[in-house]
Amino acid sequence: MSARRPGREARKGSDDPRDRHRAILETAARVICERGYEGASIQDIAEACGLTKAGLYHHIRSKEHLLLEIQNYGMDERLKACMEKNILLVTHGWSKEVTIILHEHATLTGDARAQINARKKRYVKFLETSFAEAIRDGRIRPVNPTVAAFAFLGMVLWIYKWFRPDGAIDAPTLVREMQDLLFGPLQAQPSPSPRKPAHAAGQRKRG
Repeated sequence: MSARRPGREARKGSDDPRDRHRAILETAARVICERGYEGASIQDIAEACGLTKAGLYHHIRSKEHLLLEIQNYGMDERLKACMEKNILLVTHGWSKEVTIILHEHATLTGDARAQINARKKRYVKFLETSFAEAIRDGRIRPVNPTVAAFAFLGMVLWIYKWFRPDGAIDAPTLVREMQDLLFGPLQAQPSPSPRKPAHAAGQRKRG
């Protein structure tokens, strides 16, 4: 498959600048994976995106900054992809073992219970660490990582109680809605420019 096809999608896709930027990052990531960072030139990436070099530089600062953005984007997608996989596991009929984990979690005793609880704790720690990294890097607004992790789990783990495969909401729609509900409000907001006190401005005018 030619690398140009994703580029045409990046150029002719959604009118939303964020969607176009995401498409450029995804296309650039594919080119860099194929050729390596040193082997992939800006010209290669621009052509794959269906852009000129000047057009690409309209969206990026430099090749190195593009690599940084790709890595940040990948980290952002890690939590969303994790939520998607969890939801699809719970909603698919073949994942009855997941329902067993959720519904029969207190049935095990002794070493067996300790073993499964330890695995659950490692998973919660993974979520906490992922949220903490996203907060530290400014990709989501500051929240308590533990609260965020259990909010994530609370949304996902209750699905098996109410979701019906033949119901009005299908699994892909559920994924999108839940991602929007959790991650939409967590998006980092740009810091407002500091405003100078009105009396100070008045003093300058009088001077």
